[in-house]
Amino acid sequence: MSAFLGIDTSNYTTSAAVVAKGAVLVNSKRPVSVRPGERGIRQNEAVFSHVKNLPEVIEAVASYHPQAIGVSARPRDVEGSYMPCFLAGVSAATMLSQILNIPLSFFSHQAGHVRAAMYSAGRNDLVGGRCLAFHVSGGTTEVLLYEKGAITCLGGSLDIHAGQLIDRVGVSLGLAFPCGPALEQLADFDALAELKGRVTPMATVSGLACHFSGLENKAADYLGAGYSPGVVAAFVLASVEKTLSLLAQNALKQVGNLVVLFSGGVMGNRYLQKTIGQKMDAWFAEPAFSSDNAAGIALLCEERYLSHG
Repeated sequence: MSAFLGIDTSNYTTSAAVVAKGAVLVNSKRPVSVRPGERGIRQNEAVFSHVKNLPEVIEAVASYHPQAIGVSARPRDVEGSYMPCFLAGVSAATMLSQILNIPLSFFSHQAGHVRAAMYSAGRNDLVGGRCLAFHVSGGTTEVLLYEKGAITCLGGSLDIHAGQLIDRVGVSLGLAFPCGPALEQLADFDALAELKGRVTPMATVSGLACHFSGLENKAADYLGAGYSPGVVAAFVLASVEKTLSLLAQNALKQVGNLVVLFSGGVMGNRYLQKTIGQKMDAWFAEPAFSSDNAAGIALLCEERYLSHG
């Protein structure tokens, strides 16, 4: 059986995946270490953590003999896109390619996210088509137009990203970084509904641009005013949902009635999936494929290899 290996070293996750015949066989991941109480990590610390993690994630795929290797080499498919953390994955993939004497392909982390979301959502039919796509994470909040593998950024956040908002508020509430799953569990949407008029979800959206920093300040104000952590958590998630929904609705007016695909770690949130899904033809990856992972890179690698004979 012909297998294909993908490697991804994003800012917060070291991952390796194997696919064969369009199916993900292994999706091995290990988080990057972040000190307690910190809201992020420096790039030099991320690179060091990847170097330590790579042997473990590669061990999970060592029994397979790949035909080719794909790796995330940059954050996005735009000129000048660069983050040092991806050098760790590129170095490992290059050595494996040379030792095994097999082809090596470079992709963007964002392209991998979108491809993994298509796979997990059961929408592989979109690979050769056109859709509106969102990449929503701790490092990116972008509205994208996907057309047969080409990705064009249409808009997004002009300050902090949705995942940064969630993590910053989560840390202020005493949650461990990254805070997404814990903030979702903490959120008390029933209590938020009862406070209608006093605690109201917000969205600062203009066309295809948005801002999240004001939400961080407002969450701090609500917490300082004595509202419960559950209410503050619900306010943040409801505000993120409102922001993303408005961005999607504005984008659809521009590009036409397309399927909307949501990718990125933030979009593994069940509340966001449910509420946004009630408003539009939206598709979401399962949490294992919405958070950072190498599965999309492995799928892209297989498709490129097969298309080139």
